[in-house]
Amino acid sequence: MAKAAEQIRELIAPTVEALGVDLWGVEYLSQGKHSVLRIYIDCAIRGVDVDDCERVSRQVSALLDVEDPISGEYVLEVSSPGLDRPLFTPDQYRSYLGSEIRLQMRMPVNGRRKFQGVIREVGEELLILDCQDDVAELPLTQIEKARLSF
Repeated sequence: MAKAAEQIRELIAPTVEALGVDLWGVEYLSQGKHSVLRIYIDCAIRGVDVDDCERVSRQVSALLDVEDPISGEYVLEVSSPGLDRPLFTPDQYRSYLGSEIRLQMRMPVNGRRKFQGVIREVGEELLILDCQDDVAELPLTQIEKARLSF
């Protein structure tokens, strides 16, 4: 599913950015008839509002209807990433160095899939997280989902 989300991200990025907002991330949750395509948009200068979400939704929906990258039915959601924003890229992790996050791995690392801690370092392949009881070195490609934590 991460691969599908990345393909969709590449497809819609030029359209979203042409509308004057940044494409923060894409989540695709394939669940049969209840699949969800969630698109997060942001604007560092002014934030985003309902009108931005509506404009992006209309344009992206039309693009997806033409390109048809997803087979079957799905619900399209467009929103701001919010305060507990999900993190998708190494650059996003780097911009929140010193911040606390919660994340879940695709496969266990040292017997665990869920981690919470402060971002210490972000390398090309590893995220180093200061957890309460230890330091976790986590492969970036194996992170299933991550969010800022308060």
